[in-house]
Amino acid sequence: MSHFQEAKVYFAACHQHPINQFLHHVTNILAIAAAVFLFYDWRLTPVCLVLTQVLAIGGHLVFEKNQPAFVKYPVWITIPTSMMWSFERWFGLRRVQ
Repeated sequence: MSHFQEAKVYFAACHQHPINQFLHHVTNILAIAAAVFLFYDWRLTPVCLVLTQVLAIGGHLVFEKNQPAFVKYPVWITIPTSMMWSFERWFGLRRVQ
């Protein structure tokens, strides 16, 4: 199993609570919005990025009671893993458990 696939399995295991999953889907939407805002009003980008961290870390602290995946895997692996995880669920590319 590749390092990326291991990270994906670990990421899924760390996100079992439905509210935490919802919060992470919202954070992924905010991350996409942050990238779009760079071209329209860059001042909204840092707001979106701060909100992503507050919601994601809050979901782990309050609902999952575990550490975020980026503690074990670097951010450059965790971010695409998180995006792929959401897109698989949004567009039915994988069965939602």
